[in-house]
Amino acid sequence: MSLAACLAWIAEYLAGQAGDPQERVKIDFTRIHRVGNTEFLQGERGMNLIIQGESVADRNLADLAIMTGASQTDRINNHAFRLRQVGDGPDIQQRCRQYCDDAELDCAFVSPHRKWSDISLVAMDMDSTLVAIETIDEIADMQGIRQQVADITTSTMRGEMDFAESLRRRAALLQGLDEQALHTVYNERMKLNPGAEILLQHCKQSGIRTMLISGGFTFFTDRLGKKLGLDYTAANTLEIVDGRLTGKVPGTIIGAEGKADALQRVMEELGLLPAQVMAIGDGANDLAMMAVAGTSIGYHAKPVVQEKATWSLNHTGLDGIIALLE
Repeated sequence: MSLAACLAWIAEYLAGQAGDPQERVKIDFTRIHRVGNTEFLQGERGMNLIIQGESVADRNLADLAIMTGASQTDRINNHAFRLRQVGDGPDIQQRCRQYCDDAELDCAFVSPHRKWSDISLVAMDMDSTLVAIETIDEIADMQGIRQQVADITTSTMRGEMDFAESLRRRAALLQGLDEQALHTVYNERMKLNPGAEILLQHCKQSGIRTMLISGGFTFFTDRLGKKLGLDYTAANTLEIVDGRLTGKVPGTIIGAEGKADALQRVMEELGLLPAQVMAIGDGANDLAMMAVAGTSIGYHAKPVVQEKATWSLNHTGLDGIIALLE
């Protein structure tokens, strides 16, 4: 069968299923395996390819099935699909990622043996991961120095500046600010990222413990931990004297290595192996923590994080993590 004929067959098949959405979501692509162009069939077929996005078209699934030689496509939910037994050679992976980037879709090659039942602890960063803000930037806004602090934050998240030095510099700029500013940030500006509560609910229902590890401040992590029912939190202390910020961060700074150490302590307490742990982050200071875990997720992350993460999500919410494992 020629490639053109194969495409025509798929179009006819999809058109014939248009009236029944339940049938359309499970398509057998066995005939596609006879496509004469072997570049579509590189690699061992046995992995799953998870495709997610705000809008995943039938044509997107058909194109990706041809690229990977998928045996069938299953609907996970309205925004996520699993292509089974796909080829996952380097050329195929590169082509799929480029296709999905162009289509504003997330893709992940996942072994069918990876199960949620293997995960016992999910650890995550706070700023720009669990929540949609950088809390210290919002505090700085109350001091009228948002851009000055935000520039340091951005440089740090790209890995251009040591985190401990960065945090001390930013905290010093907040000296004299009224403590009430922290309450204002928490009550008025603290927003969870899309899908956060769904992911946490999934973890609770699955008996998976949750941990919030932040280079930010306990003022926020303690409150979020209580509100969301998290099992563990770890963060830095922002010193407050007589109701005002002193600009100091006492004690050892929890930066990149501090985050990794905090996660390892909880793993040791629970007797967990790396394969039982998932870590989620977005910035360079999350890399050490993510390296401790057997599974790492880059969430709308900086390029340096996406290069190291097991999988990355750029177009879906945190609930997109649920679809990655069976």
